[in-house]
Amino acid sequence: MVSLSRIRALKLLANTRLSRGSMTESIQPVWKLGVVSFLNARPLVHGLDRAADLELVFDVPSKLAERLDDSEVDVALVPVVDFAGADRKWQIVSDACIGCDGETLTVRVFSRVPPEQVRRLHVDGDSHTSVVLASVIWRELYGADLEVVTFSGDETVDECEAVLLIGDKVVHNTLLDYDIQTDLGSAWKTLTGLPFVFAAWAGPVDRDYGELGARLSIARDGGVRAAALIAADFGPGLNWPVALAERYLTKRLKFDLGDRQREAMRLFFDFAVKHGLLTNPRELVFACP
Repeated sequence: MVSLSRIRALKLLANTRLSRGSMTESIQPVWKLGVVSFLNARPLVHGLDRAADLELVFDVPSKLAERLDDSEVDVALVPVVDFAGADRKWQIVSDACIGCDGETLTVRVFSRVPPEQVRRLHVDGDSHTSVVLASVIWRELYGADLEVVTFSGDETVDECEAVLLIGDKVVHNTLLDYDIQTDLGSAWKTLTGLPFVFAAWAGPVDRDYGELGARLSIARDGGVRAAALIAADFGPGLNWPVALAERYLTKRLKFDLGDRQREAMRLFFDFAVKHGLLTNPRELVFACP
């Protein structure tokens, strides 16, 4: 015969299992996050892949804005220039970003003539922001109106006076016959004295994000602390030498979106409007403090 106390214990265990099962079923991805597939985004999502209520969707920068437009993701790390779209009612949901304060290492123009002589620029289609930034820099620093054409990757050096590349491919590119490199982060710093922001977390303005913005900031802080580990874990798979990847994540990139970064974003838009690269961009909306 089973004792009364034993029956009560079995009922308690059954109820506990039911409760745990209900919790497991309810913990579904609540937020889909569109994330840049380059090494530079890894510190921003450190540990988030272990969160049961988050799903990370990786893509190149230029595609993430489209995914956000199509509601394939709830929040995305999008190129800053895409905030300017008149039909995009987005807000910046976190003070985490991908930026620099000087040299970037991975946003570069390779050329076979000095920068002031470049007039035709083949561009990497993975980033919208860097293409506009290059045009701004050449107009402001060199007084040159660039002809911008798409770079397929099959052209020879003789066919391309200059090429803009971004991201991991800059580290393992085959453009070894170009003698001159112009880092756009350094050029922007020379022009303005300010840092630059390439991408920020965006989401529709009419949505309540609760604690998501704070969670993205916490993930960023943990990722910055773990930069050396991230470089060792992800660098080789993306064709980065580990030492260079660590230096890139710790010495070149900046991940905080503060007052100077906000000033730089607005100035970038002003330059783009001045040179006809943007028309009536939307005012930047910051959900984060």
